This record gives sequence, structure tokens and C-alpha cells, in this order.
Amino acid sequence: MKAIGIVLAGGNNKMMKELTNKRAIAAMPIAGSYRAIDFALSNMSNSHIQRVAVITQYNARSLNEHLSSSKWWDFGRKQGGLYVFTPTITAESSYWYRGTADSLAQNLHFLKTSHEPYVVIASGDGIYKLDYNKVLEYHIEKKADITMVVKPMTDRSDINRYGVVALSDDGRVTEIDEKPLQTNLSTVSTGIYVIRRRLLIELIEKAAEEDRHDFVRDILVRYKNIKKIYGYQLDSYWNNISTVDAYYKTNMDFLNKGVRDFFFKQYPDIYSKVEDLPPAKYNNGANVRNSLVSSGCIINGTVDHSVLFKKIYIGNNSVVKNSIILSNAYIGDNSYIENCIVESGSTIKANSNYVGESGVKIVVENNPVYY
Repeated sequence: MKAIGIVLAGGNNKMMKELTNKRAIAAMPIAGSYRAIDFALSNMSNSHIQRVAVITQYNARSLNEHLSSSKWWDFGRKQGGLYVFTPTITAESSYWYRGTADSLAQNLHFLKTSHEPYVVIASGDGIYKLDYNKVLEYHIEKKADITMVVKPMTDRSDINRYGVVALSDDGRVTEIDEKPLQTNLSTVSTGIYVIRRRLLIELIEKAAEEDRHDFVRDILVRYKNIKKIYGYQLDSYWNNISTVDAYYKTNMDFLNKGVRDFFFKQYPDIYSKVEDLPPAKYNNGANVRNSLVSSGCIINGTVDHSVLFKKIYIGNNSVVKNSIILSNAYIGDNSYIENCIVESGSTIKANSNYVGESGVKIVVENNPVYY
């Protein structure tokens, strides 16, 4: 594919609560064995994009560790590769990234030294599968300046956390409203864009001159009547995990066979960093129903309609129901957990009871374990 890729993975918001106290949203665990950023990187690799930059900033340690080797997504090439850009103090700038456009402006050298004619920009917190070649073909066919990947939403309950767009009959974007309080529109932007590289450089340099820092507000919204911006409609699964409820729902969606098959049994594949762990072990008394259980888990109790990440211990007579247990958690004997997200590394003492009664409850416990 004649394009370079950029994954925007530096942002943070307070809607993830304690879950992003020690990790970036793009590093959030998904479906037992993956991270959110794996989906964007896998789509880049499967679309034969050879040169990809990941722009990180907030709580980037775990994300940088995850990206420490490019081989998992097949970017370890002599030509191309995976680049990770964090904010850097230079003679020209001492700022952290002040927005998505500013993060591109501070890494403009990457764009200027590339040779591919197009750029695919993707968010690091979207869960989806997409062949970017199809978006590029649409972009060229429409003679667009910018193409946005958009998704019609049937559930409008949290539409105000997205950017929404209106499209003409031929697919041109006629209206863009970023995270409106109220709107009648139901087509949202997925945070995926295709644009010609030289045009992107021109727009980013112009925004930087005017001290403007946000890609959506300061480029897309400002130029919607000047540049030809089109919307490519995504008709398969897509979700954004930037709130606790959305994160919980996305993981629970993977308990649906159709969603699992779409991501993991239909070509192309989703790739991730692989750990050498033993398979899950089910001891006497274990009872598991409709759940994802990852490698390295030891189950002694009941697990029902839940997602267990790597290296989880479930004690005797314990019940985990409608919950997400993140890696390296220890659930003591005779405990009951329902409608919860248990943070990684948490130690739940024996005889504990955690129930999310008015929504999803986040459980963070750092009790010591004595073996």
C-alpha cells in the first residue's frame, strides 16, 4: 500500500477512572490476550503498510513495553518499520503534545522524510477490522482531499462522546460536530482518516503557525467547506473503549460467538505480543460457563459470563460473574464478584464480596499474598 500509518495513542480522559491511572487507553487489555492498539496495528500490517508511527504520551510505559518489538505485527523490515514517538524537548519546542495536530506537528520530520504519497491516521482506542486499501480506493475514486471512516450508530445513548457527521447523497461530509451535547445526527467518526501526505504537511504547518492544536476542530471542522472531505462507511464491528462502560461492553461482546469468529477466525488475523505461558488449568471444583479464560490462569471456583486475562488465580468456592479480571489478579477463597472490573495485580482477600449494583464497579486491591 502506498501509504504510511500513524496511530494516535497519546491521549487520556477521566472517563476511564482508575483504569488509566497506570496505563494509556491504547494499552487497555482486550479479549483476554490483546491490547487495544493491537487492532489498529494489525489493520496496518494486514493492509501492507510498512512504515508506521505510534505517537504516545500519557502513561506510556506499559504501551512502550508492549511495542518494544515490532516483529509481532510484522513491521521488522529493512524498509519501513515501527516507530514510537514520545514528546521531546527540542530547541524549537519544550511543550508536551497539546493536541492531535500538535503531536503531528512535533513529528513532522517523519512525514517529510517518508516517500509514500498517502497517510492513514488511526486512533489507538478503536476495536475493529478494516482493510485500509478499500478506504484509499474510495478516497481516490471520490478525488477527496480527506476521507473519514464513519459508522452509523443504532444505539444513540452515548452519541455525545463521539464526533458526529452529516453526509450528502454522494458521501461528502457536509457537517461535523465534535462531541455535541445534543444532536439529531447518528453517524459518528471512528477517528480513522486517509489524506495525501503533502496536503497533511501543509495543513499541519498552517495550524502550527496559527497556534492551533486539534486535528478535528482546527483542521476538519475549519476546512469542511473548503476541502473535499468524504465519509467511508464502515459496515462491520467497531467500538471505542474510552469510557468504563464502553470498555466493559466491548470485552463482553467477545463472549458473543459471532464477534469472536469475526476477529479471530476470519482472515485476516489480529496480532499481539505473545507470552510463553502454560494453558489455563481447571482444578476439581472448577465450573466455567460462556467465558474467555486466558493462558496462565488457575481456576478452582465458578466463572460465569466473564473475561479472564492472563495469570489469574480463582480460589476455592469463589464465584466470578459478568466480570472482567485483568492480568495477574488473585481472587481468594469463598469470594463473590459480580458486574466488576478487577484491576491487574489486585489481590482479593478470602471471603470478599464485590457487586456492581448501579453499574460497573472497578475493584483495585493491593493486599499482599502469602503462599
